[in-house]
Amino acid sequence: MHDIAYNLITGKHNEVNRLTKQALDDGFQANTILDDGLIAGMAIVGIKFRDNIIFVPEVLVAARAMKAGMTHLEPILSASGIEPMGTIIMGTVKGDLHDIGKNLCIMMLRGSGFVVHDLGVDTKPDEFIDAVMEHGAEILGMSALLTTTMPNMGKTIEAFEEAGLRDTVKIMLGGAPLTQEFADDMGADAYGGNAIACVDLAKAFIAEGAMPEAS
Repeated sequence: MHDIAYNLITGKHNEVNRLTKQALDDGFQANTILDDGLIAGMAIVGIKFRDNIIFVPEVLVAARAMKAGMTHLEPILSASGIEPMGTIIMGTVKGDLHDIGKNLCIMMLRGSGFVVHDLGVDTKPDEFIDAVMEHGAEILGMSALLTTTMPNMGKTIEAFEEAGLRDTVKIMLGGAPLTQEFADDMGADAYGGNAIACVDLAKAFIAEGAMPEAS
């Protein structure tokens, strides 16, 4: 497991691919490989990124390595019915085509055990609503990089209110020009300044029982 984590941190996706397959062949459980290998490695990547020891390119390379390992594990985990930590919908808002920050958040969330459905860029309010309904997501994450598209976050939240669904989902906002004050003004549940904050917020929401049925 240490070898898998190490190769993930250093971005050697071919090695992660080989070692994950080998670990399964050697009789290790898929969730053990996920927790002690891939997630353990991605956690270190997250800390290094937070502390400015590594930067976006290194994180993306590590995320590619994680994906290589997950190719082997996902079918097994799905078949065995292991519950994911939670389900999250992510997308960049209407009119905005920037996705590096969003993609970083998705990599880190998946690396922490969340199921994430990525709606991509230029996402309309009703597309967010449809995805939350379809997947029964507890959390919605919206991203924007342009100040001109930031108000579309508020419009999406209003659309959830009009549909009577606002209380069914926790809404997180992120993006370089955003602030906590802006997120509060838009009526969001949280603001995350980076991918690490995004994961911490998602974990906190799940811990407090974001699902209405949990109450």
